[in-house]
Amino acid sequence: MNCRIAVVGSGAIGLYYGGKLAAAGNDVRFLVRGDLSEFQRDGIQLLAPDEDLRIPKIDCYSSTRDIGPCDLVLVAVKTTSNDALADLLPPLIHDETVLLTLQNGLGNEEILAQHVEADRVLGGLCFICLTRRSRTTVYRADAGHLSIGEFAKPSRAPTKTFVDLFKKAAVECRRVDNLLLERWRKLIWNIPFNSLSVLGGGIDTSMILRDPELHRATLSIMQEVIDTATGYGYWLGEDAAAEQIERTETMGAYKPSTLLDFEAGRPLEIEPIWGEPLRRALAAGVSAPRLQTLYALLRAIDHARSTK
Repeated sequence: MNCRIAVVGSGAIGLYYGGKLAAAGNDVRFLVRGDLSEFQRDGIQLLAPDEDLRIPKIDCYSSTRDIGPCDLVLVAVKTTSNDALADLLPPLIHDETVLLTLQNGLGNEEILAQHVEADRVLGGLCFICLTRRSRTTVYRADAGHLSIGEFAKPSRAPTKTFVDLFKKAAVECRRVDNLLLERWRKLIWNIPFNSLSVLGGGIDTSMILRDPELHRATLSIMQEVIDTATGYGYWLGEDAAAEQIERTETMGAYKPSTLLDFEAGRPLEIEPIWGEPLRRALAAGVSAPRLQTLYALLRAIDHARSTK
């Protein structure tokens, strides 16, 4: 399949997955907001303990109008920029374009379904530890995997074809039958570790796990997420929390994305990671006092910073 791919959002996630696809010979076009000169000069470098991949020449653009219609659009902007998608996406869309969100949290597929039919929307879950070391360099601390699922069934998206594209680009990728089930599974990790890293004063995942009280708090928060998912009929398994703890122990001193945003003074992705899960918990009649507290505290912190 000759596939033209647009990457909307050239942060760590967009650069990594777009870079892997480009290195495999695909036609990948990156939207870069701001100065293009570093990308035009240096390309992209992807680093890891077992990888040093340089893509010396990439196609980068400052406008989606210059990119033009594409077959697959990877939406990798922070969810705090979702309002901009109304302007960014239309020039990229033709009658068969598939939109794949690589964003965190709940509710992002619904936003994309405002731009194309729901059966052309895919959700991607990035179980990976990435850090952007410069505008053009991304470091991968943990390999992880990418899971892709369909937002609406039946789907018109050639999902298997896209999964195979990632596999051929040396990305561990799988198709999942139940996208929302996997979204809840990822939230078991995202909700506690992203919040506690900020509320703990800028601590990494290893510090959270080493502190007995924070470790217990993490497990309690995870259980609220699991209970909420169960309330919607998504059974995550008896070992769901333990699996996330075990995975986190292999990451080392990893800084979650919300902490990186906080330290950089960027807005926090509060609504999709804490707000929407909380609203769904309340709608399902599930008690989630810890989630409610985390949501209130993070909103207060974000508001206080934005009004300074």
